[in-house]
Amino acid sequence: MLLPTITTKLLLAAWLPQVALAVFADDAYHVDYHYALLGAPQQHATFFHQPHAASKASLLYTLSDKYVLGAINPKDGSLIWRQRLSSNSSASFLRAGEGQDIVISAVDDQVAAWDATDGRLVWDSSFRNAHVRDLEVIELEDASTSAGAKDALVMFGGSNPAVMRLNGQSGAMKWAFEDTSGDVPFQVSTSATAIHAISLSSAMLGGLKIKVVSVDPLTGHKIDQYTLTSESDISSPDDILFVGANSASPILAWTDKSHKTLKLNLIGTKGISSLNIENHTGEEIEKVVLHAPHRTISVPHFLVHYQTSKSHWADVYHADLKTGSFSKAYSLPKLSGKGAFSTSTTDANVYFTRVSSDEVTVVSSASDDVLGHWPVKKDTPDHAEAVKSPLHAVSEVVVKSGGASAVRSAVFVSAGNWNMLRNGDSTWSRPESLAGTVDAVFVDLPDQESLVQELEIETHQNALAAYIHRVKRHVKDLEHLPQFLQNLPKRFMPAAETQDKPQTDTFGFNKPVVVATETGRFIALRSGKIIWNSDILNLPMGKKIDKIELRVTSTGLIEADIPELSKLVLLDVSTGLALPATPNEAKHPLDTEKASPAFSYRVVDGDLKGYWSGSDLAWQFVPTAGERIINVTPRPALDPVASIGKVLGDRRVLYKYLNPNLVLVTAVTDATGILSVYLLDSVSGVLLYEASHEGVDMMQPIPSALSENWITYSFTLSSNGEAPSRGHQLVVAEFFESTLPNDRGPFGASSNYSSIQPTGAVGEAAKPHVLSQTYHIPEAISHMAITQTAQGITSKWLLVTLAESNSIVGIPRNFIDPRRPVGRDPTADEAIEGLLRYTPVIEFDPRQYLNHKREVYGVEKVLTSPALMESTSLVFAYGLDVFGTRVTPSFSFDVLGKDFNRFQLVTTVAALAVTVFFVAPLVRRKQINARWQIS
Repeated sequence: MLLPTITTKLLLAAWLPQVALAVFADDAYHVDYHYALLGAPQQHATFFHQPHAASKASLLYTLSDKYVLGAINPKDGSLIWRQRLSSNSSASFLRAGEGQDIVISAVDDQVAAWDATDGRLVWDSSFRNAHVRDLEVIELEDASTSAGAKDALVMFGGSNPAVMRLNGQSGAMKWAFEDTSGDVPFQVSTSATAIHAISLSSAMLGGLKIKVVSVDPLTGHKIDQYTLTSESDISSPDDILFVGANSASPILAWTDKSHKTLKLNLIGTKGISSLNIENHTGEEIEKVVLHAPHRTISVPHFLVHYQTSKSHWADVYHADLKTGSFSKAYSLPKLSGKGAFSTSTTDANVYFTRVSSDEVTVVSSASDDVLGHWPVKKDTPDHAEAVKSPLHAVSEVVVKSGGASAVRSAVFVSAGNWNMLRNGDSTWSRPESLAGTVDAVFVDLPDQESLVQELEIETHQNALAAYIHRVKRHVKDLEHLPQFLQNLPKRFMPAAETQDKPQTDTFGFNKPVVVATETGRFIALRSGKIIWNSDILNLPMGKKIDKIELRVTSTGLIEADIPELSKLVLLDVSTGLALPATPNEAKHPLDTEKASPAFSYRVVDGDLKGYWSGSDLAWQFVPTAGERIINVTPRPALDPVASIGKVLGDRRVLYKYLNPNLVLVTAVTDATGILSVYLLDSVSGVLLYEASHEGVDMMQPIPSALSENWITYSFTLSSNGEAPSRGHQLVVAEFFESTLPNDRGPFGASSNYSSIQPTGAVGEAAKPHVLSQTYHIPEAISHMAITQTAQGITSKWLLVTLAESNSIVGIPRNFIDPRRPVGRDPTADEAIEGLLRYTPVIEFDPRQYLNHKREVYGVEKVLTSPALMESTSLVFAYGLDVFGTRVTPSFSFDVLGKDFNRFQLVTTVAALAVTVFFVAPLVRRKQINARWQIS
């Protein structure tokens, strides 16, 4: 078998040693894009707040469902700062005191204060075996209040339920009230005279009773206790609508099970007021939300929002502090669709902002007079989507001369976008639903896909038939000639004028990416822009999907497999619309990483098993006793090999061990800290290679990658182990048919090869020869990927994700080549190959960072895909953030640079043509006259 012949230019460009650059300096922030996300903002942990007392403007703060705390600039939606908080529970809280320059968060057993301006940690306090249930800031000053800082009030559940008061300056505990009753802590509230701990206790006949314990703010001693009769209405904590805090009139609210009666209690009193809910629509009320101010000086007014499947409305109530009674002041009219309400305060006045799909309205809590009204602008699709199905909102209102002169509302909508409305105009949008991406796939555009299919047809025909087919194809392409001529001037414009326009994709740089999110939405991005956002599954609010598998079919459709719902969905790439699924829909061989439908393998009961036709057991790989498989990495389906051997400096060849059925299995023994690595043939189940490492830290990630004839994996050595070295290590192993140049080993004498018995014909000698090296790296790697190009000619990069520094780094293949000479400089022949002297430590060069100075948070997976140009590989990373770019590991040898002046070239050619046109007759005349002249 002969080596494929390629041009000398490609060989030099792909294999020449080079200084690795992620992208050129002028490509930074042009060929890449980044969504710095927070996740879906939680309604109870989102608010406007001035970062310090002297500030005239507010920032938008939130603690998202991904436990990310951040501050947003309300003007443009840009991220000011963020902190990722770890959590294993669903409870998280964020509060800010009036006029304070810190915000306080509580997650799990951790309470922390953060500088509101830059997000730096001010103090933190941990409480072992405790789980936070509520957090409030004590606004009222007393003898125990620290100067300049307001104390925090924290309620904990768990094995030792308690309410604690923490020092606002240091986080130190001032006192703790322990509840030994066995009741379930629910929330904590403050009033002008006491602190109230609300808990839930089980009733004899079922249901839950509400117990209120009053505590002295100075000492934490119990003052009073009473129980409210609520067992007929409340069966779970979710049935309680609201527990007010830091208000002049903190209230408790719930409804009966049929949502016909609203029940209210002024905390600190034992009376319960029952008010009828007027529902003239006849529709079932799906959601009831109570909105009340959180300032101690505000008037005791609040709003109750009712939502059905088709409409929404609200009632405004006033509380009488002397009698502890409540009365309805007025109602806001019913509007179709979903709506959101928010509360704003100015001094003691309370204002309610209503956001619907058509309008934004501001009213005072004192009367139903409309203080401000703005229609929602829908002149663009983005504006129309900005308020479609709003879920919740927070607002800031500017009131002048008895009217609302301006209002801005941060609205979170069901599409997963967080939008800012300023007087009804959408000013920015953050696609926070992308923070919940569970899978993604690159998709070829329809015109590119059709060309690939046409070329495949010609490949499988004889020369004459292929020629005739190509002529017909070119004749058909003449239909697009007018459009081509119309767009021709743009192709000669300077690249800087067209680099941000994704309309054309001549080089395949703008390949779309379709992502599936945990909320059941499917989103397509092209050049970083969202081109469609579809809600196909229509999941109930709060429902999330852990696993969705995306594949591309042979017809260019997106196939989404949702095992949790036992559902298969087909999507149109161009529109995102769902299509009827057919059971015989074939998978695209280039875009799926699954094995052939006739053969598959999966982990079953801790063992890796291979199956024929999906059910017949073919082989079984059983790890060593005590081991558990943590990762199974197959060789990518799209992994073209440009050369079956590695050409040495003296022109001899080391033949690669190329097996399309390779699968890398990593397993660990938790008790002893041993990592085992196995390389298998996935068709026969034959073990081709194994290695083990001791003293591995099982708490750190162990990623792996496989491409062509080499594997790589990384791990961290435990500081408690007995290994001679510590830290993070990267291992690379490469497989050859023989270690001798120009030698095929056992395969040289074999005329046939069997995937079923890859070593059966020639015995154990047919297993690959392995070269391996280990490197120390500066920090742990959380994920690995390898660049892909169309023909495999371009040298590869190993893309590694660094969770500690929130970065993605590209490591050139020659930097981790196992053949790097140890203890000596490379010979002249080795230098020609690009081999470097082996060094035990690999430092990550800043020029190798694909994300530049950006921080890419929470990357869980990196995808790569080839562009149409051989030099370029597309990269897409998702997790919490979304990041995309393109890289050229061997430089862009087949693409003109942006500094190439196309206009000057065309002008020069045109000038030469004109010159030739006018000069040619003169030259011809001169030649004729010269013949008639007499010398």
